[in-house]
Amino acid sequence: MSAPPSPDDDLSSADLAAKYGLAVSGARPGLRDYVRQLWGRRHFILAFSQAKLTAQYSQAKLGQLWQVATPLLNALVYYLIFGLILGTRKGFSQDVFIPFLVTGVFVFTFTQSSVMAGVRAISGNLGLVRALHFPRASLPISFSLQQLQQLLYSMIVLVIVVIGFGSYPKLSWLLVAPALALQFVFNTGLALIMARLGSKTPDLAQLMPFVLRTWMYSSGVMFSIPVMLKDKPSWIADVLQYNPAAIYMDLVRYALIDGYGSSNLPAHVWLVALVWAVALGVVGFVYFWKAEERYGRG
Repeated sequence: MSAPPSPDDDLSSADLAAKYGLAVSGARPGLRDYVRQLWGRRHFILAFSQAKLTAQYSQAKLGQLWQVATPLLNALVYYLIFGLILGTRKGFSQDVFIPFLVTGVFVFTFTQSSVMAGVRAISGNLGLVRALHFPRASLPISFSLQQLQQLLYSMIVLVIVVIGFGSYPKLSWLLVAPALALQFVFNTGLALIMARLGSKTPDLAQLMPFVLRTWMYSSGVMFSIPVMLKDKPSWIADVLQYNPAAIYMDLVRYALIDGYGSSNLPAHVWLVALVWAVALGVVGFVYFWKAEERYGRG
């Protein structure tokens, strides 16, 4: 005995899906819904970043001390090579140059580590991406948050160094908070871009250290850009000073170091820092979201 005809017999698959509110599994949600889903996962993002931070040096005997020891040792090496041997401390006294160098290394490492973590955010967590349904942007955002927490631990050492060389707490130190907040937004946008690129091109993780090293050497981590390039065409110094890594380093240096005054900063530095943060934050988020349904496939 045949079943009675159904009113749905003449409907296409698309019409049936629309009638009963069905959606394609893993389909990309709208941008507003995606932001809402991310907000709903905020506790996961924070817990995941803290777990990664704890596990990062779990096999080392010194454990979490490496969070500050690594950039501090880098600063020492750069001081020996660039400060003493190559003489890049031109224009600064010893009491200014060492805090200048340590601040630059710590702040640039924040961006450098965020970029490298972003490259591996999807490709290095495919098991999690394929096993669970969640907004994939949670991963690069969480890794950027991990690097921010690591920087905050490093700031304790930075404050000790700055005070040790004669720069004592004052109201300008409060400017560190907005400077790092803007840098965090910039780093997160860049990490989102690199996460999408790295999800399809794993070899990018091998290339990025060379790119980041070039970026570091051109951002004034170990030297003052205006002083070192005073004999070069002015536009070269302007391009290097307005690159985002240099902008965020200079803002933190200006806030913390006595003797590093506003004359060392490019014009409209806070506006430039805001534009870099908003531009990369928005572009990076939208760029990553557009490939949401493709992560973990193929």
